[in-house]
Amino acid sequence: MRQAEFDGKGSRIRWTETPGAEPARVYVHGLGAASSVYHAHIAARPELAGRRSLFVDLPGHGISDRPEHFGYTLEEHADALAAALDAADVTGAELIAHSMGGSVALVLAHRRPDLVSRLVLTEANLDRDPPPTAGSSGIASYEEDEFAGGGHARVLERVGPLWAATMRLADPRALHRSAVGLRRGSDPVMRRLLEELPMERVYLQGEHSGELVGAAGLEAAGVRVVSVPDAGHNVMFDNPDAFAAAIAGRL
Repeated sequence: MRQAEFDGKGSRIRWTETPGAEPARVYVHGLGAASSVYHAHIAARPELAGRRSLFVDLPGHGISDRPEHFGYTLEEHADALAAALDAADVTGAELIAHSMGGSVALVLAHRRPDLVSRLVLTEANLDRDPPPTAGSSGIASYEEDEFAGGGHARVLERVGPLWAATMRLADPRALHRSAVGLRRGSDPVMRRLLEELPMERVYLQGEHSGELVGAAGLEAAGVRVVSVPDAGHNVMFDNPDAFAAAIAGRL
């Protein structure tokens, strides 16, 4: 396990990694998740073997610290991720990022383009104020104290065992602030960042999630939008063959 300070007050963002060739692949999880749980089984596949791989847990999640003073906005998460990559001597990485992690990856690529050479985003949040059915909307519908005082437990009961398995590891206040920050979005907004970034960009949408809103505009901006068959939001679990092929550039 490796770690780096991210807030100037001693809090640490942590990651595990496997050695291999550069450029590194950096895996970033979504809201209430953990990178190794969602991505280690993919990085170990033969078609992806031999590359250095980092599994980073964002602040408030997994094995990383969860300072109460931290804001957990997309920008703050991106800066913490940059601190980890700087400490790991990573530049020009491929970022494989899921859901909220995709939003964080977009902000990072905008603020620190030296760190990113390629983006593979899986159902990343691109717009402000997602629909009420989104997980972040359910969490953000609570006030912070209400969520920390009992809303967290109620949400865990509703989301099902897969998401709850990692969400229960996230600090409730960090989870709530992350959800609020995700709904607020970045400035410029994430969709605009994705359209304007210069590096290779791939966006994966699970077939069962429906057609991606604004896909034609993204494709016109040079983003490769791929509908993954037999998959929903968690493409890496639903169709790992297609997910690994997309990372390897074969889909």
